[in-house]
Amino acid sequence: MDRQVPPHDASEPIAAEHLGKQADSPLLIGIPCSKGRATGPVRLVHSVDDFDAVQPGDILVCRTTDPAWTMLFGTAAAVVTEIGGILSHAAIVAREFGIPAVVSAKGALRILAHHQTIAVDGTTGHVHAVRPAER
Repeated sequence: MDRQVPPHDASEPIAAEHLGKQADSPLLIGIPCSKGRATGPVRLVHSVDDFDAVQPGDILVCRTTDPAWTMLFGTAAAVVTEIGGILSHAAIVAREFGIPAVVSAKGALRILAHHQTIAVDGTTGHVHAVRPAER
């Protein structure tokens, strides 16, 4: 039997310091949890105090989510979390809302900046920077 080897061990996310060095390489790689691709501005959300800042089409970037965060999934175009797995709250709710999700993207809150335009690929688990000409 020919076995395929995953690009990395999902339990040990690739450190963000090793990514983004080449023109087409992703800024972050995490666990793909909800299929699809979305492009939009980053909205860093650290706590419930930041909920009002989330605008339609924003990419929700946070450490993790819980049921109190569910309302944001109807507004966000995609979600990227620093921790979690395929059965995490963010992954399950993103699938229910039909938006792309990448979880366990180590360093997301540190690497990404408010309003930076990114592309989230919930099928591959890659998060790419988007240059103005690519929009």
